Order: sequence, then structure tokens, then C-alpha cells
Amino acid sequence: MTCDDRLRDLAEAAGIAARWRDARGEEREVAADTLRAVLAALGLPARSADEAAASRAALAARGARLPPLITARQGPQGVAIPGHAPGTRFRLRLEDGEVQEGRLGRGRAGQARLPPPRRPGYHRLELPDAGTTVAVAPPRCFGLAEAGAERHRDGAPWGIAVQLYSLRRRGDLGIGDLGAIGPFARDAARRGAACVAISPVHAQFAADPRRFGPYAPSSRLFLNVLHADPEAALGPLDPWPDEGREALDLVDWPGAARTRLARLRRLFDRHGDHPGFVSFREAMGDALEDHARFEALHGHFFGRDPARWNWRDWPEAYRDPRSPAVLEFARGNAREVAFHAFCQWLADESLRAAQAACRDAGMPIGLIADLAVGTDPGGSHAWSRQREILPDVSVGAPPDMFSPMGQDWGLTAFSPRELAEGGFVAFTELLRATMRHGGGIRVDHAMGLARLWVVPRGARPSEGAYLRYPLDDLLRLLALESHRHRVVVIGEDLGTVPPGFRRQIERHGALGMRVLWFERDARGRFAPPERWQRAAAAMTTTHDLPTVAGWWAGRDIEWRERLGLFGDDGGRAAAERAAREKDRRALWAAMRASGAAAGEPPPPEAGAAVADAAMAHVGGTACVLGLLPIEDALALAEQPNLPGTVDQHPNWRRRLPREAGTVLHEPDAARRVETFARARRRAAR
Repeated sequence: MTCDDRLRDLAEAAGIAARWRDARGEEREVAADTLRAVLAALGLPARSADEAAASRAALAARGARLPPLITARQGPQGVAIPGHAPGTRFRLRLEDGEVQEGRLGRGRAGQARLPPPRRPGYHRLELPDAGTTVAVAPPRCFGLAEAGAERHRDGAPWGIAVQLYSLRRRGDLGIGDLGAIGPFARDAARRGAACVAISPVHAQFAADPRRFGPYAPSSRLFLNVLHADPEAALGPLDPWPDEGREALDLVDWPGAARTRLARLRRLFDRHGDHPGFVSFREAMGDALEDHARFEALHGHFFGRDPARWNWRDWPEAYRDPRSPAVLEFARGNAREVAFHAFCQWLADESLRAAQAACRDAGMPIGLIADLAVGTDPGGSHAWSRQREILPDVSVGAPPDMFSPMGQDWGLTAFSPRELAEGGFVAFTELLRATMRHGGGIRVDHAMGLARLWVVPRGARPSEGAYLRYPLDDLLRLLALESHRHRVVVIGEDLGTVPPGFRRQIERHGALGMRVLWFERDARGRFAPPERWQRAAAAMTTTHDLPTVAGWWAGRDIEWRERLGLFGDDGGRAAAERAAREKDRRALWAAMRASGAAAGEPPPPEAGAAVADAAMAHVGGTACVLGLLPIEDALALAEQPNLPGTVDQHPNWRRRLPREAGTVLHEPDAARRVETFARARRRAAR
């Protein structure tokens, strides 16, 4: 075996794919330098043959040990127990205190197997020389039927997807907040909606509100305090001057954040000893203290020197959350730390109240939370949980037809090795934080449960590699936590999907996502509604894609041409427009065939008529759940986010034209929502 062969053998054993297939189906080989960089991030150095051999031995030794947590599906097959022989005595203490005792059995391959535990849960297994936790999951995730939503208002269930910041209400100070969910949910529920899907509400950076992209948060364990509605925790409050920002068409994040944070500081001065806050802070423990200390430290260092935005650029003594310097800072700045913890309490109470408003309005599901795929490496989570995060690599995507150079999203990734060795605590903690106040969860880039494209620091996006994750373990934990929190699971499975992935998540009871633009055959024909996958949520579009009216008008092409996103290829925009004209005819033909449209295709500027037809077409699909983006209910031409841009396009800033409780009252919008609801009723027959 050559040195390269040994390197690739080590990489494969560590879960790194040494080869992968590109968008054209051609096999590509990962460079040796990339393999070494990713191995180093996993704590498996391979700079020399001796290092590689030692790392391979370490992997083998770990595989022979009893891990701190074993996952299993509930069923007759029992649980495989590594490192022990059949006949070994065991004692299993179930979560409820019941004890099962006996001897390990023998599986088909001769391995030791624990008899099937009687109930799902986290159970403690004791063996003569070791112990572990056995997480036994129900066969499937908590589903629509358990939520009482399999049929809703005599039809297949549906909901509306909104960008939280875009919602308006009087007193929001220029940023849509969780207080707007109540009036919006009441109106949507009256029209038949079973749920409201919202953009991520993960914690951002209080000291730098210019970082407002919801999919690049500071921490996914905590909340964006700029979305807090203080009245949810404190009751009616005096109004606060909004400085004219509530009337703006685009969110002024820095300006509105200054106003909101000033108000939050005033409220902290008056209510910082609130019993609810005191109890919350105690219950949330070290995780909250770490996040609050990070916020205070970030404000301290970044406020004095913009070059110290990233915690890796702070003085070395402050890069370790357990260092004496950090503890001394926390003592000396106790009030500032408490303020940031107080803001988290307000945000948590706001989210709780928003879900309660949805349920009180009659929604069987309520809020569907959005779980981003990663966090900013300069943020709170990466600082406080350094062992959990892969160092010196970021998450992205390999080259494809849309991004021929590949993508580097600049986000952190969990270390799969540390996940397993830490008993998957990091993953379950993340699920619990996201499921805490909601009836559903959308897992962004759900393929990340199986593999992520990781790019070493300093490398081009195309010079990455696929890193595998323990999909079966993660899906079992997802199923178990979904039942414990009574949360429906949706996995965003768009883009390059690993073979068999969709079947696997469906087998575990998670819904996929099906979007109008991608439901096409090899000849470019749009699929009829009855051929859409049943175990999925049907959508006209997503936040990263053009709205129906915008797509029909070619607005996305206009933006990309204006911003130079087609590169130096002068003919690319013309080719895109020609292709779009064919696509318009194909879409109209499909909607006419489904009965959603009639007559000749409208002109490009008549996108509202196409949005009308899309309501009936997508609403009538076989998917068990329908999610209607509010931009399409309103036939808006602009999309929330244009991938490939930062501030050249007003990403994550556009606000809706009316207040949350009345935005669907406009006659055309009301008619579209009713068309979607009627189509869902027909789809259930």
C-alpha cells in the first residue's frame, strides 16, 4: 500500500470521502492536502506516515470501545453493543426508573445485542466493566397525525411562510418581531392555516447589528433579541419613539437595533430583578452565562477596536471561556452580562407567547422554527463550545452548474468525531433549543445530517471534501426529541442530495420539501400536482429563490445581470432570458393541464395572474403539507434573499406592505389564500 493509499484509507475510515461525483456525474478525486487538512481538523494528523498510522490506530481503538451513547430504533431487533460478548450480564435502568436485567443476546453477525427496551427514551445501561446511555427512538418522527393536523378544516393541512423581520405592527420600532405573530396567526388561522413557518430566530451579535443574516448566527442555542416583544414578559408598556423607521420599506438594521437595544436597557434598569428572569437565568445555567459573557466581551473588544470583531483576535486570555481573565471580566461587568441574559429571557418569553397565540387561534401545529445549518465562526457558539466545532474548515458546496467555482458559506460545522465522543449532547442540546417553543422544525440543508462539504481555511471552495456524519444516529435522536417536544419535522432536501437520502428521512418520518421550480422531468416539463412526493411540504418558492411573479418577469435574471453575477460571459443573461421564455410556456402548460390556468400565457409583466394559478397548482399537490410563502400570496416581485450577494441586494430587509393582522385583507391576497386553501381541501379527497 502506497503512502497515498494509506492516506485515503485513513480518510475513508474517518468519514472523509476521498472521491466524489460532481453535478455531471463524473468522479472527482480529493487532493491529498485537502484530506490532510480535514483529518487535522478531526484531530487525526497525517503529515507523515507515522502520524497517519497512529491516527488509524486511534480510530480502531475508538471503534472497539463502548461509546458514551448508543442509538437504536424501537422494535424487536434489539440494540448492538460493541466491545462486549454475547452472554455478558447487563442492567438497564429506564428513564422512568424501571429496571430490566439479563444477559446480552447474539445477533445475526455474532455481535452482542441488548434485548429491545420496552419504551423509547434515554436509558442507562450498566455492564460489568462499563456503562453507556441507550437512546431508543420511536420508529418515526412525531407526525401530522399525532399533531391532530393530518386533516385540518376538511382538507390537507397548510400554512404560511413568513420572514419574521418583514412583518409589521405598530410599535415594532422598525424590525418585525415576535409580537406580530399573534395578529398574523389569528388572521391566517381564520382562513384555515394550520401553521406559520418563520425565518430563523437564532442569536446574532448585539454589538454589531450589521450582521443580520439569519442563516449565519452567533449561536443557534439562543435567540435574536431584536425580535423580542418585551410586553410578552412584562405586560403593557409605554410606547417608545421609533424615529420614523416603522414606515420604511427596508429594515434599517443598525438604526433600528440602536433604538431597540436602548429600550431594552431601559427595561432592564426597571425590571432586572423580575422573578421570571431570575428563574430563567438559573434554569438555563452555564450555557446562558457563556452566551451573555460573550455578548459583553464582544461589545467590549469590538467597541474599542473594529479589528477585534472575531474572538480569535481578542487577547489570548479571553479566547478561553473558562479562563481566569474571562471569569474576572464577568465579575467586573456583572451588570452588562446580566443585561444580555435579561434580553434572552424577553426573547424566550416572546417566542413562547407567539406559539401560544398560534395554538389559541386554532392552529394544530403553530410555529415552524427554522434551524440554520451552522454558525458564524466568530460567534458565541464557536467561542464557548470549541471542542464541538471543526477548527480551520468551513461549510460550503461543491462546484455545480449554478456555482461552477463552488461555495464557501463561512459557517462552522460540528466535528462528527466529537459529536459521538460527547454522547451527541451538542446535537440534542441544539434540537431542544430549537424545539423549545414550537410545533414544527425545518432543518435547513438537511443533507448535512449525512454529509457536509467542508473547505479548509485558505483553500478555494472547489478544494473541499465531503465529510460524512452519523445519519442513522442523528435521525434517531431527531425522532426521539420530536416526540418529546411534539414537533413535526421538515428536512430541506433541495440541491445535491446523496443517493438514498430522501428515502431514509422519509422512513424516519421526516417530511422533505418540494418546490415548484424544481419539480420537473428530464425534458424540462413541470410535474403534475398528483406526482409530487407525498411525504413532503409543497411550496411555490423559498427565500433564496424568485417569487412566482418575479420568476415570470425574469426579475432574478435582471438582478444577477445588474450585479455582474454572470461573470464575464456577456451572453449568459441573454441565454437565461431565452431559457426563461421556454420555461414560462412549460409552466403555463402544466398549470393549464392541472386546471389551475386557462388560455394563453400572460405577458412577463402580468405575474400576479401566474401567482393566482400557482396557488391552485401547488396547493393541489399530493404533498401532505402545503406552505405558502407570503410573498406569493401578495404576488410580490422581489425575493427575500439573492444568493451570491451580501449588501448589493437588500437581503433580509424587505418589509411587507401592511400590518401583520391585515396584510392578507387586500382582496387579491385574500383570494389567493382562499384558492390555496380550497386546493388543499381538494387534495385531501
